[in-house]
Amino acid sequence: MALLVALDFISFKFTDLIDIFLVALILFELYSLLKGTSAIRIVWAIALLYVLYKLATLFHLGLISDIMGQVISVGMIALIVVFQPEIRSFLLFIGNRNFIQFIGGKFSRKDDPQLRLADIDAIVQACKRMSASKTGALIIIAKEAPLEDFLNTGEQIDARVSRELLENIFFKNSPLHDGAVVIKSHRIAAARCILPVSRKADLPTDLGLRHRSAIGATTSTDALGVIVSEQTGSISFCKSGELTRDISPIVLKQMLTDELVTSVAAEAESTPHNPS
Repeated sequence: MALLVALDFISFKFTDLIDIFLVALILFELYSLLKGTSAIRIVWAIALLYVLYKLATLFHLGLISDIMGQVISVGMIALIVVFQPEIRSFLLFIGNRNFIQFIGGKFSRKDDPQLRLADIDAIVQACKRMSASKTGALIIIAKEAPLEDFLNTGEQIDARVSRELLENIFFKNSPLHDGAVVIKSHRIAAARCILPVSRKADLPTDLGLRHRSAIGATTSTDALGVIVSEQTGSISFCKSGELTRDISPIVLKQMLTDELVTSVAAEAESTPHNPS
């Protein structure tokens, strides 16, 4: 037995190591891409089914193995149908010249806490002024999850985050005031975006479309939502489908700082970095 193990180790080639590294990298990037989205639950379900299939095969459970094998075979086709938009977007992204910049950025990109603090200050100041004038607003702030499904429904802007621009977008006579603004990578990526509306039955009846849209968007992703009510001028914060209503600008600033600066810094400290 020991001899067989030794022979297997001797036959292990450098190309096998490269193969393992590439597979691990692909799985990690897949997890990073789907992290914070509802699709990650489907991936975990597939992984669980595959493990059960292997266990059934290992213990020679013929009937279960056959059933699980058929489920996995049909499941692969179902996955192509379910993830058709994501697959199409990924293939288009591969063919785009920005893909090379994305690969380079994976090794060089460092998030600057000062930029996040500047974004937070602009958002809070805009919400404070819009609250005073009872100007309705819905701001979605991206974290890890890509929000391409939201961005593609709106008008692309790609501008620096500023109080003045946010106020102008949500001004009642502005053609962009309906829908949501999506902030991503320290930029106002798009405005007038259409978000999925939450269908929860236990929501308060006085919640408007903006609040329900924020709940729907943050339930399916890890994004954050900030809402200013047009009726009352109250400010609300939404995370993971949970709504915190009637908060002050000071509380909003603290909540955004905790989510976008403090938690990110803690995660960065816990992650080993390669020396540059």
